[in-house]
Amino acid sequence: MAPADHAPGGADHAPGGTDAVRTAVRNRLRSTLIDVTPVFGFTLTFALTHRLGVALTLALTVGAGLFLLRLLRRQPVRQALAFLGVVCVQGLLAGRTGDATNFFLPHLVLHSVMAVVTPVLLLLGWPPLGVLVGLATGERTRWRRCTVRRRAFTKGSLVLYTGNLLTLSVQLPLFLSGQAVALGTVDVFAPLVFALGALLGWRVYRRSVGSHRCDAPGDTGPDPSHDVRPAPASCPAHATRPARPAHPSNSLERTVQ
Repeated sequence: MAPADHAPGGADHAPGGTDAVRTAVRNRLRSTLIDVTPVFGFTLTFALTHRLGVALTLALTVGAGLFLLRLLRRQPVRQALAFLGVVCVQGLLAGRTGDATNFFLPHLVLHSVMAVVTPVLLLLGWPPLGVLVGLATGERTRWRRCTVRRRAFTKGSLVLYTGNLLTLSVQLPLFLSGQAVALGTVDVFAPLVFALGALLGWRVYRRSVGSHRCDAPGDTGPDPSHDVRPAPASCPAHATRPARPAHPSNSLERTVQ
C-alpha cells in the first residue's frame, strides 16, 4: 500500500491536488504574518506605555499602511477592505469603551461562532476542512459525492475544531478578567494555531482516505448539494412519430383491386 501522503485517491484527482493545498497553506501563513501586525503593534505598545490612545493610533496606522500595500500588490480589493474594516471595528470598540480588551472582541466572537457552527456543519455533512480544501483546489463540493472522503474530511475537521476550542478556552478567561496584554499575545498566535490545525487535519484526512480511489464503482453517489434530475428526453426531431393513417382514397383503390 502506498504511504498515506502519496495515496492515489482523494484530493489528488482534484484540479491542483495536494500541491494546491500546500500552496494555499503557505500563502495563508504568509498572509497571517501580515494580518497579525496591527494586533502585535497594539499589544506591544499598550504593554510598554499602558496608554490606549497611543496603542490605537499605532494599530490603525499600521492597518491603513497594510491596506495600501495590498492595493499596490494588486490583491483583491474585497480582502483588503475586509482586513481594514476589522481593524477599524477593533479600534472603535476599544476607543468607545476605554477598555483595551475590547480591541480583541471581534476575534473572540469569530472563534465563538466557529465553535458553535462547526458541529452543525459536521452533522449536515459539510466539514469545514472539506470546504477549505475544495476552494483551494478548485474542486468545489464534488468531494461530497464520495462517502469515504466526506468521512475523512470530518475526521480532519475535528482536529481543526479542537485547535479552535483550545484557543477559545484560553481567550475567554483572559477577556473576562481584563488581561489585555495576555489576550493580545494569544490573539497573535491564534492564526498560527489555526494554520497548524489545518495542516494536522489535512494529514488526518490523507491517512483516512488511504489508497481509496473515487473513480471506483459504487464509491460515488449523487451530490447532496445539487438537485438530481432525470436525463432530458430525446430531441423531438428524432422522437418516434406515430404512423400516419392511410388516406381514404388509397384504401378504396386497394378494395377495388
